[in-house]
Amino acid sequence: MVKRKAIRERVAGDDSEEEFSIEESSSEDDFNEIQQEFEFFDPQAPWDFEGFSRLLRQLLDTDASSFHLGAIADLILAQPLLGSTIKIDGNESDPCALLTILNLKEHKEKPVIKDLINYLCDRAGTNPRLSTLPGLLSAGSSNEVGLLLTERLVNVATELVPPMYRMLLEEILWAVQDKEPYTFTHYLILSKTYSAVPSLLNEETNRPKKKMKPKVKEGVHQGQSMYYFHPEDEVLQRHATMFGGFDYVKQTAEGDSDSKSTFHDFGIATRGHLILMEAAKLEAAVKAMEAEFPSPSAMDES
Repeated sequence: MVKRKAIRERVAGDDSEEEFSIEESSSEDDFNEIQQEFEFFDPQAPWDFEGFSRLLRQLLDTDASSFHLGAIADLILAQPLLGSTIKIDGNESDPCALLTILNLKEHKEKPVIKDLINYLCDRAGTNPRLSTLPGLLSAGSSNEVGLLLTERLVNVATELVPPMYRMLLEEILWAVQDKEPYTFTHYLILSKTYSAVPSLLNEETNRPKKKMKPKVKEGVHQGQSMYYFHPEDEVLQRHATMFGGFDYVKQTAEGDSDSKSTFHDFGIATRGHLILMEAAKLEAAVKAMEAEFPSPSAMDES
């Protein structure tokens, strides 16, 4: 069912849904303005399984093949009153965005969750900034960690994300009131970043290089500037206990970065990213997100 009233969002750019694409423009005249109507829905088993699997594959990038994505999708669909999807063409269409939460301790005996926990601990161990995370996720820990999974297609505006977080906060509260196992001490957000790398195509054709204009800067890794796929991550990090990036276990072959960009002069190298925050701080983080990325309805009311 529809969770909220449809939001009419003005989106700059073309109507392509190609994953990992990045838009570049030298002037505003290069953009076409279109209107798309987005609706929020609960996760629904009859229609969302394949869409969730695709979004999870996009989120986990080159390491996606290490997991039974269908099993993760089944866990999400087994809790239809938690989390949201965004769709454009009605209830039975594929979701173009997902936000949900999984209780890692509640599902710790499920093989796919064991694989996820082992993976998160292993990757956290490669970054000193995430060094205490494995202890938090260990079997003997008294902490209750909720894994936030969020991913979307490139044409979904960031302004649509805060309402999804707001609804999730409400749904967690209602679930706790019903004595369901969603009382968390911490939230762990799995995300990803990217950096621009020289394109092999550019080397082959000797084209003059263009200057990239990414919107949100994350930091520097191995001399390369890094940027968010999810701009709201910058807000979440201000309220985090720890955050940091990690290399994927399965590295792409030389030249594969070119397939993840619409630029001819730059390819995209992706990395995983983790953000950990105390559960009590998510409310403030969502308020800050709402202020930084106001929804169209909020802007109309102001």
